[in-house]
Amino acid sequence: MTKTVLVVDDDPTQRRLIQAVLEREGFAVSHAEGGDAAIAHLTSGAPADVILLDLVMPGLNGQDTLKEMRARGFTQPVIVLTASGGVDTVVKAMQAGAADFFIKPASPERITVSIRNALSMGDLKGEVERLTKRAGGKTTFADLIGGSPIMSMVKRMGERAAKSGIPVLITGESGVGKELLARAVHGSSDRAGKPFVAVNCGAIPENLVESILFGHEKGSFTGASDKHLGKFKEADGGTLFLDEVGELPLDVQVKLLRALQEGEIDPIGSKRSIKVDVRIVSATNRDLQQAVSAGRFREDLYYRLNVFPLEAPSLRERREDIPALVEAFIRRFNVEEGKRVIGASPETIALLTNFDWPGNVRQLENAVYRAIVLADAPYLQPYDFPAISGLAAPIEAVSVAPAPPPAALLQAAHAAMSAPTAAEAPVRILDDRGHLRTLEDIERDLIQHAIDVYAGHMSEVARRLGIGRSTLYRKVREQGIEVDMKEAG
Repeated sequence: MTKTVLVVDDDPTQRRLIQAVLEREGFAVSHAEGGDAAIAHLTSGAPADVILLDLVMPGLNGQDTLKEMRARGFTQPVIVLTASGGVDTVVKAMQAGAADFFIKPASPERITVSIRNALSMGDLKGEVERLTKRAGGKTTFADLIGGSPIMSMVKRMGERAAKSGIPVLITGESGVGKELLARAVHGSSDRAGKPFVAVNCGAIPENLVESILFGHEKGSFTGASDKHLGKFKEADGGTLFLDEVGELPLDVQVKLLRALQEGEIDPIGSKRSIKVDVRIVSATNRDLQQAVSAGRFREDLYYRLNVFPLEAPSLRERREDIPALVEAFIRRFNVEEGKRVIGASPETIALLTNFDWPGNVRQLENAVYRAIVLADAPYLQPYDFPAISGLAAPIEAVSVAPAPPPAALLQAAHAAMSAPTAAEAPVRILDDRGHLRTLEDIERDLIQHAIDVYAGHMSEVARRLGIGRSTLYRKVREQGIEVDMKEAG
């Protein structure tokens, strides 16, 4: 999704200039002519992913506007603009919560880099918060992505279940996020912050299921060289999540039923039972009633687990949530992979929304992950999802004529560059021995040539080179290029 930048400045010319820069980089832009208008914009719920805030404005100035934003709970990154770069001004803005600052007029590169850095920092903070909640067992239903009607209903039902210790059975297709629902049940209950232990019952070797769940004593069987507490004991005081519970062997189902009924477990080789206080949340992508009829699942255990059924919807039933899910995955994988993808193009969002996703949210997550790793553009495009769009990434057009041998190519280039004309290529790429010159040398000659062509008019030189004036002056200083300052207008 396109990121929106809110530009807060009382100067309409400045707003239009910044808008032109940002729209060229693929950002959406909103305007506010003062602090009060900016607060009203945010309060209305209008989009604003980053805020560019002028410090000197009539009425509510930038410093007071920033303080008011933070007081009202608006956490968007704020980049302050100032016409003077006094240390005191910058320090006060940073103390008030600004993410960055720049002095007007700023180069397009400075503006876009600052915004991308602010977005990356926001992604990092969000990912840290998500992982902290997950590790601390404090994920709640408010952290679940999706506002579709069916997902909203699931959240409401889950919150009701979380308020009691009632056993919950989460059903749904593979990949819909059943474990995330289980974590939300735990994090929304009075057991939040206590252990949340997840067990994939279908991934445990059958001969080890009982030991892993209930524990064993040292020497109780061949290979039992140490005492093992078991998952029930690990989850004591918290929640035990039994994923794919329908895969449990029948003999283990008997012990599980006793643990649920009596609140105690019998580790292998132990001479006495151990009391445990565990809430059970289980999940399955199979029809347990059919398994009961087929004799593969105990009927009494089924009724014990299925006290509060909660069905997780498939992704095709909640297509409205796909844009928000894509945005969340982009933020996460930007952090993990060190990328700076801004979002997904409208065409990409339409493509992903219309796909059926047989693998549900897990398949969407993996598809976005692959796209992020391979993406070069600021926004994900349909060709970044070739398995869905059938499109390949575009490549630059190449000549169909046979290419000359490398030696002949270098010789021709050297001959062409050795005697250039002003209308052709005035800057040499190769040195006298036919080797490439350094990028620094080529850049210095190019800037010098541009200054000569445009008679030292630096505004025109910067425009023709496609860089800001401040960047041009910096490069002139770094390269030691002499400029007739009388003509440097």
